[in-house]
Amino acid sequence: MMKFTKQNFFFLVGGMIIYVVDIGVDLWIAIRYFCQGQYSWSILIVCFRGLSSLITQIFSYEWFKNDWEGTDTGKLKLVFLVHLFQCGIFIRYWFALKYGCQAAFKQTSIRDASETDPSNLIQKQAIDAVTDINMLRVFKTFLETTPQLFLQIYIVMEHGKSNFYPYAAIIMSFCGISLSMVDYEISLRKSLPDKNEFRVSSKFMYLFYKLFTISSWILSISLVTLLSVRIMVLLLIVLWICGFAWTLNQHTTFCKSKKMEYLYRTVVGIILIFSFFNVKGRRTKVCVSIYYATHTVVTLGIVFVYMFWKPFIIKEIHFTIVSILTIAGLVVGIIFLVVYYRHFHPSTYWRSQACSDEVDGVAGQKDRVKTGRFQNFLMQ
Repeated sequence: MMKFTKQNFFFLVGGMIIYVVDIGVDLWIAIRYFCQGQYSWSILIVCFRGLSSLITQIFSYEWFKNDWEGTDTGKLKLVFLVHLFQCGIFIRYWFALKYGCQAAFKQTSIRDASETDPSNLIQKQAIDAVTDINMLRVFKTFLETTPQLFLQIYIVMEHGKSNFYPYAAIIMSFCGISLSMVDYEISLRKSLPDKNEFRVSSKFMYLFYKLFTISSWILSISLVTLLSVRIMVLLLIVLWICGFAWTLNQHTTFCKSKKMEYLYRTVVGIILIFSFFNVKGRRTKVCVSIYYATHTVVTLGIVFVYMFWKPFIIKEIHFTIVSILTIAGLVVGIIFLVVYYRHFHPSTYWRSQACSDEVDGVAGQKDRVKTGRFQNFLMQ
């Protein structure tokens, strides 16, 4: 098991602060648009925030219920009330800070300790608590941050902005989406005993791969909004159907109840609109190739539509900039993707030390330590 360090603890504190600030920023932006008479934009921001909060609270409570099965029902009822008021994430942060403080500052060494050793148990509790939070952050990212990013890009392209703030907000949103996925990949690898560790170089390669591919894809879809918002919505629905169908075909077993499993697959379908990840721990070379080949074809198709069918829009400076950023981001992102999986993926640089490990596969399942729900969700 990997160790929960002091650095991990400070990042956890920073993440909680950012979460609180993010809530305040969303409310401030919504109120600002409302005061400017942009009621539809204000309502959309509130709706994105509300939907994201509702779904993350549902998953958070279900995880508490599964983890505390057979314990005091009174405590579970209190947790339900907290989640009902959309504050369940703060309970998770409290547990993560509690276990994280013990693991990072009060534990000295876990080397050669057994799985049932108290120090190892504290380490596992801290890592699992952070992994839960980071998975909820992934849900929030694609249910709230990404839709809000589309809205920000649409406002800039359709109405134009002379000040720096909207562009800075867009750049920060792109970085936030990518960082949330990197954080989850790191914590997931910490929580699973048969997953190899991320080196610093691998973290940066993975971050740039996600940053450029996601940014390019979001920009290309945002271009569709200049043609028609309805076409953009239709495209997203079609992409979600494809992602949802693929998830169904994978026969995921992440949740204990069928209803929660279908909700999970619905959310996964939304995430797959924007980024690929593996939900069954199998080798993904073919699936990744098909996924990004499709993105490339659709992205180039959108640009060509503008060039040949909507030439008058090319005169707009934002089209030139966005199209260049879209194509350049796609090319650079694919390069980082190839380099990452060929030279920086943990299964690559650890293979010489453990040739029998199959990090992306399901080999070794019989020897795996029980890891709970996350043994069924292996992001790549």
